[in-house]
Amino acid sequence: MWTIRERQLCFKCLALFRNCRSYSTPSYMHNAVSEPLRALTLGKILENTAQTHGDRPAIVSRSQKVTLTFQQVLDQADRVAAGFRRIGLDPGDRIGLWAPNLVEWYVTHMACARGGYILVNLNPSYVAEEVRNCINSVGLKGIVCPAQYRKQDYYQHLADISPDILSSDPGKIQSKNMPSLRTVVIMPGHDSLRGTFSYEELFDLPSESDIKQVKSMQDHIKPDDVCHFQFTSGTTGTPKVPMQSHFQIANNSYLVGRRNELHTKHHTICLQAPFFHVFGTVVAIGGALHHAATLVLPAPTFNPDKSLDAICDEKCTMICGTPTMYVDLINRQQLRKLDIHPEIAISGGAPSSVHLFQEMKKHLNLRKVKSIYGLSESTAVAFQSLPDDDELHSTSTVGYVGDHLEVKIVDAEGKIVPRGTPGELLIRGYSTTLGYWQNEEKTNELIGRDKWLHTGDQFVLQEDGYGRIVGRIKDMIIRGGENIYPIEVEDVLNQHPHVLEVQVVGLPHERLGEEVCACIRVQKNMSVTLSDLKTHCAGKLARFKIPSRLEIFDSFPKTTSGKIQKHKIIETIVKERQFCN
Repeated sequence: MWTIRERQLCFKCLALFRNCRSYSTPSYMHNAVSEPLRALTLGKILENTAQTHGDRPAIVSRSQKVTLTFQQVLDQADRVAAGFRRIGLDPGDRIGLWAPNLVEWYVTHMACARGGYILVNLNPSYVAEEVRNCINSVGLKGIVCPAQYRKQDYYQHLADISPDILSSDPGKIQSKNMPSLRTVVIMPGHDSLRGTFSYEELFDLPSESDIKQVKSMQDHIKPDDVCHFQFTSGTTGTPKVPMQSHFQIANNSYLVGRRNELHTKHHTICLQAPFFHVFGTVVAIGGALHHAATLVLPAPTFNPDKSLDAICDEKCTMICGTPTMYVDLINRQQLRKLDIHPEIAISGGAPSSVHLFQEMKKHLNLRKVKSIYGLSESTAVAFQSLPDDDELHSTSTVGYVGDHLEVKIVDAEGKIVPRGTPGELLIRGYSTTLGYWQNEEKTNELIGRDKWLHTGDQFVLQEDGYGRIVGRIKDMIIRGGENIYPIEVEDVLNQHPHVLEVQVVGLPHERLGEEVCACIRVQKNMSVTLSDLKTHCAGKLARFKIPSRLEIFDSFPKTTSGKIQKHKIIETIVKERQFCN
């Protein structure tokens, strides 16, 4: 059986041969590998890791000053799972987790896996009406959250949605506004609140017999059982709810962890991405769990200075984050100049530029930078850097096709395009979501009868099996009949020495249909004009691709997972900046 690298060399040889014959290879690939997929649940993975590396730290929460070993996580997870049973929650019930990155999030996640509950990841920035919609859309029976964090008053939001909580006994909530909800559990750090259980009670209520029952049920939880409801990030509208099984998460996280080289040594990972996103849940938690890596939480929410402190103090060997997070991290490191030596940085959640990767290696003292590409509907990752990639492949692509996956690139009519030609990326394989919860119409739009998942991303599949993301189909700018991919323009603008970060969007134009607008964040104490940008782009971009409009931003609107919301950038310009053609 050939190795991945041998297959890559084979593809390169075939590419040279076919080029000589002027023959175009179709943009289709099936990355079949010899290592089989694993029939495991997340609960069994935790148990296996605790048996082999029980004394190793699993998680370090610097803000809480708490460190738990894998054995401690297993013990606490089983106790919390048993506690859920004692307060009226049954296996198969859906439990919402609505909190920033805290130790209790991690333990509750493991408790749901061990107890046979379905974990529903909720964005910690949701306010009252948003969380009410989530509770009702998936029929949450329980919800776990802090009383408050910073300006976010979680308990008050729940009370605003349903004042019945204030007059209910714990576990017996009866709400007209949230008919499925019965139980609210408040994380530590607050006095008891009316109508809720405290997290501490989950530890005190179960007996040893209850805990033994959790341990004994592990062989009865099936790998194909639903494990997670993963709300989409909501960058383009109302979030949908992809369903993921233990099997999908277990295998995607294992394979991702190997590509990230977690199996080569004991890695300590600085996690900047939020837990509720698949980057946190699958890539970070799942990958670390399989390979006994230690997760370090610099702060409950992203803070570049806290991340730098964590990397320095905890001697982190790996960093996980989105491109925007790395922009901020580099900006702070240039000022602070800490003595840090992480080895690997993983970037995902949004496309990254070659220039940013070069800056990451330079200023963060990295040995390698790695890309991951995926989406919630494909569990997490579909393309990813290989361990021995050269700098060109690491910085200019989103990596090689994931193991056990089929991919193809198609045009608007569904026909496969030649390699190197942009089109929509479709994915098929073990990681494809089980569907959107109780939304057959949207599920059928996402996944065809042939089981191909439509990503909505403009993509290029190279001859060697590596992929390049061009952008979202909906983000493509059509100027006077010419198709312009924003990422191509962004890559050039990011190389301007005074540009900190850039987003390129299309704005309505009476004659051309759309015009190219560069929205930029500028380096401190620097300035940039439209004339500067045009001069910078000359000779690097065709004239029709060069921005004709410039907008300066102090910050870009983002989801909590770090994805920049281009539709909100456009709304800001059109509605708030007196936009005119």
